[in-house]
Amino acid sequence: MRLRALLDTDALGLKLLGGEDELNRAVRGVMTTDLRDPSRYLSGGELVLTGLAWRRDAADSEPFVRLLVQAGVAALAAGEAELGDVPEDLVVACARHRLPLFAVHESVAFATITEHVVRQVSGERAGDLAAVVDRHRRMMTSGPAGGGPDVVLDLLGSDLDLRAWVLSPTGRLVAGSKAAGPALPADVCARLAAEHLSATRSGRRGPHRVILGSTTYSLFPIGSGGRAPRSARDVRETVLSDWLLAVEADAGDWAEERLDLLYGVTQLIAVERDRRDAARTVRRRLAQEVLELVQTGAAPAEIAARLRVAAPVLLPGLGAAPHWQVVVARVDWDGAETETGPVAQALLEEILVGPPAGSPGGGYAQASGPEHADRIAVAHTGDEAIALVPLPAVSAEHDGSETGVLADALLESVRSPLTAGLDDDGRLTLGVSAAVHSAEGLRGALEEARHARRVAAARPGRVCAAGHQELASHVLLLPFVPDDVRRAFTARLLDPLRDYDRRHRAELIPTLEAFLDCDGSWTRCATRLHLHVNTLRYRVGRIEQLTSRDLSRLEDKLDFFLALRMS
Repeated sequence: MRLRALLDTDALGLKLLGGEDELNRAVRGVMTTDLRDPSRYLSGGELVLTGLAWRRDAADSEPFVRLLVQAGVAALAAGEAELGDVPEDLVVACARHRLPLFAVHESVAFATITEHVVRQVSGERAGDLAAVVDRHRRMMTSGPAGGGPDVVLDLLGSDLDLRAWVLSPTGRLVAGSKAAGPALPADVCARLAAEHLSATRSGRRGPHRVILGSTTYSLFPIGSGGRAPRSARDVRETVLSDWLLAVEADAGDWAEERLDLLYGVTQLIAVERDRRDAARTVRRRLAQEVLELVQTGAAPAEIAARLRVAAPVLLPGLGAAPHWQVVVARVDWDGAETETGPVAQALLEEILVGPPAGSPGGGYAQASGPEHADRIAVAHTGDEAIALVPLPAVSAEHDGSETGVLADALLESVRSPLTAGLDDDGRLTLGVSAAVHSAEGLRGALEEARHARRVAAARPGRVCAAGHQELASHVLLLPFVPDDVRRAFTARLLDPLRDYDRRHRAELIPTLEAFLDCDGSWTRCATRLHLHVNTLRYRVGRIEQLTSRDLSRLEDKLDFFLALRMS
């Protein structure tokens, strides 16, 4: 389509501010951005939409426009919702670089322009998807009853004979076409997500071709970036939150026009994704308000009042105030210079929606029904994301029968995809509190979840979680002992025994472990090791002789126990 056609559509609310001589330029795509340098996401020919959040002062306009021109964009459209009139310095910079500039009236959403451009561009390139885009636009604009991404996937199946699914980065099945048949198995979803994340982290352009068994899939990224390559550092801002479109076909055989059609579909699905994210704004704000009250030591009555406001939003129709759990997550990237809280927030929201249907361990969202995604309230502070999770019914606390969010179950099905996305320079650690039933317990729950996350951070692995149950053990202290202290302590106690075992095959270390595990009982230990009690006494005596310790003393038993656990 041509730029001139945009001005002829009154519903778009565009006003030309400069570049009248360039209106015959062709528009091949559309991108919304508020980055100071979006060039790495541009492939040329786009209409760029911006809310001007990148502009701090007049000096910012010139370099921003220069980067767009170098990337070969068709035109720039600036929204009036944030600053009112488009700044004069931006008008001047666009005129200097002969870049057409439009103003977007504050009453017009960028999503409206995006859908219009995608529809027109796709229609001009090929007629087979024009009906898909047009019908999907009508269904989307009709409200939630339109069906979201499922609708466009159904049309892909009926109009283009393509089986397709939308997956989250954790492998959760977001949507699938009826023509695709039964839902993809959870393990297939997880493997596709892992392959997509691995390819994205390596910098490869989509679509990514994956063969599982005898089936070939093509994976298209959904979200910021499109087909433009992203640097390893920049991709970390979105890799753990962007959806993907999995198509059962080999896109390597497709003509460029057909590829463009599928990328147009990903843009439509991205609009729906943005719509869903916007719906989380209220819940995020509720979580942020409660978190601020808890962290600033507000009176329990004030926190309770805020919780009463939150409960109907998060659990509509619930008669009584719910129990609550707190989940704390953190994403750490090697060499990251910016706060990772927003990344952790988006990822924690995704994890709490629940693992894919049918995955081991079920999931909080799956057990709570399809509307559970509307009950998640996640805030972030600094590099932490903190979720306030309502539980409609919880048994008495600390009786060992609590229900709700379990740390291991949260990560069981998403560990493989997220490990691929974190690659070799990222870590996700997560801590879960016990359930509390009042505002007085919320501060303790937050600290409990934070302590649990620190325990998880002390463990090896890219994706680790710990629950409140693990905070009641002395083993909690072990991960926080410095490595050099650990090595010195274990070497002093255990190296003499290891050396003796190596020379004499005496099995003193296994004997020590069994003796401690049997609480120092000679009879039980001898039975376990299939030894005569006198033989056991001889071995224990040799252990005491080599280490100058006395295994009848509680202090020495504890030292040996800790040394074995740390070795």
